[in-house]
Amino acid sequence: MFTSEVIMVISGVAISSILVGIVIDRFLLKKFSAQIEQSAKEKAELIEKEARLKAETTQKAEQLRAAEVLSKLKNEHEAEQENKRQALDAAEKRVKSYENKLKQKENALKQKETSLAKTQEQLKKESAEGQSFRSDAQRKFELATKKIEEAEQLLAQQVEQLERISGLKADDARKQLMEALTEEAKSQASSKIRQLMEEAQLTATKQAKKIVLTTIQRTATEHAIENCVSVFHLESDDVKGKIIGREGRNIRALEAATGVEIIVDDTPEAITLSNFDPVRREIARLSLERLVADGRIHPARIEEIVNKVRKQIEEQILELGERTAVELGVHGLHIELIKMVGKMRFRSSYGQNLLQHSREVAKLCGAMAADLGLNAKLAKRAGLLHDIGKVYTEETEKPHAIAGMELAIKYNEHPEVCNAIGAHHDEIEMTSLISPIVQACDAISGSRPGARRETMESYIQRLKDLENLVLAHQGVNKCFAMQAGRELRVIVDSEYVNDERADALSFEIAQQIEKDMQYPGQIKVTVIREKRAVSFAK
Repeated sequence: MFTSEVIMVISGVAISSILVGIVIDRFLLKKFSAQIEQSAKEKAELIEKEARLKAETTQKAEQLRAAEVLSKLKNEHEAEQENKRQALDAAEKRVKSYENKLKQKENALKQKETSLAKTQEQLKKESAEGQSFRSDAQRKFELATKKIEEAEQLLAQQVEQLERISGLKADDARKQLMEALTEEAKSQASSKIRQLMEEAQLTATKQAKKIVLTTIQRTATEHAIENCVSVFHLESDDVKGKIIGREGRNIRALEAATGVEIIVDDTPEAITLSNFDPVRREIARLSLERLVADGRIHPARIEEIVNKVRKQIEEQILELGERTAVELGVHGLHIELIKMVGKMRFRSSYGQNLLQHSREVAKLCGAMAADLGLNAKLAKRAGLLHDIGKVYTEETEKPHAIAGMELAIKYNEHPEVCNAIGAHHDEIEMTSLISPIVQACDAISGSRPGARRETMESYIQRLKDLENLVLAHQGVNKCFAMQAGRELRVIVDSEYVNDERADALSFEIAQQIEKDMQYPGQIKVTVIREKRAVSFAK
C-alpha cells in the first residue's frame, strides 16, 4: 500500500507531466501553426505571382489583338480613302471631260451663230435686191398705166375731130371710136403687162435658184466633211515625205491595208483621209498617229500597225457597247448585239449619230413606258436595239427594221422587243404596246429641230454595191472605193492572177459596172498585183 506522500508525489509528477505536455503541445501547435501560416503565405505569394504573370500575359495578348484590330481598321480606312480618292479623281476627270465637251459645243454654237449672221446678211442683201426689182416692176407698171391714160386722152381728141368732120352724132361717133380705140388700148396694155410679168417671173426664178443653190452648197460641204473626210494633223510638213515613201510605196501600202484614200496636198501640216466608212477612217488615223510617233514607216511596219489598230478598234467597239448597255440598264444582251451597239458609234442616219439616236430613243421609251405603267426595262431594250439592222452589213436587201428583227429573234430577244424593232417603220403589224412607243420615240428623236440632215444612205449603198460587185470575181482579195466612188482599187492574189489576167480583169469589171450599175460620170478601175517573197532568219 502506498503512502499518502508517495501518492502526492506521484500526483505531483503526473500533474507536472500533464502541464509539461500541455506546454509542449502548445509549443508544437504554435510552431506547426507558424509553419502552416508560412506555407500558406508562400502559396499565396506563388498564386499571386502566377496570377500577376497570367494577367501580364493576357494583357499583352489583348494589346497585340487590339494592335492587330487597329492595324486592320487602319488599312481598311486607308483603302476606303484610296477608293474615295480614285472616285474623286475619276469624277474630276469626267467633269473636265464634260467641260471640254461643253467648250466644244460652245465653240460650235459660236460658229453656227457666225454662219447664221452671214446668212441673215445675205438674205437681207437678196431681199434688198428683190425689193429693187419690185420697185422697177412697179415703175414699169405705172408707165404702162400712164400710156393707157394718154391713149384715152388721144381718143377723146379724136372723137371731137370726128364729130366736126363727119357730122355724126356725138354719141354714135363716140361709140365707134371708143370701140376701136378701146380694143387697141386693151391689146397694147395686155401685151405690156404680159411682158412685165414674164420679166418679173424670170428674175424671181433666178433669185430663188441662187438662194437655194447657195444653201445647198453650204450644207452639202459640211455634210461631206463630217461623213466622208477626216483630217490628220502633223507637227511638221517634213513628215509628209516619210508617209509617202520612196516612189510612193508607203502611202500605197497604207491605202491597200486600210482601204482609205490618203490625200497629201499643199495644206500645211495636215493630211486628209477620205472614205465613206468611218471605221476605216478611224483605223487609218490611229495607224498614222502610231507610225508618225514611232518614226519607222515602211510597208511591213504599216501592215503590222494597221492589224494591231484594227484589233484595238474591235475591242473599243465591244467596250463601248457594254458601257452603253450598263448605263441604260439593259442587261443580258448577246455578245454580237453588244458589238453592233458599239458599231453604232461609227454610223450616222440622216446626219444624226446612230448611237446617240438609239440612246435617246431608249431613254424616251423608258420614260414613256413608265408613265403608262408598262415594262420600262423592256421598252428601253427595244429602243436601244430598234436600229440594229443599220449596222448589219451582211443583209443589204431587206429593210433595216426587218433585218434588225431577224437578228433579235436569232439572239433570243423577247418577242415584244422583236416586234417593236420590226414594226417601228410599219413593215409588220404591231402586236404589243411597246411597239407604238418605240415608233413614237424614234419620230421624236429624229424630227426634233437640228437632229437630222439630208440622207447619204443611197450614196453609201452605191459604194458598197460597187465593192461587192468586184469582190465576187475570182482571185480578188480586197476592193476599196476611192474618190467618192470615182475609182475602184482592186487587190488581187498574185498566185491566181497573172499580169495578162489583171488587164482582162480590169476590163471585165469595167464592163460589168457599165451593165449593172447606175452612176454619174466615169469610174476608174485599178487592178493591183504584187508578188511578195517572205523568209525568216532563225
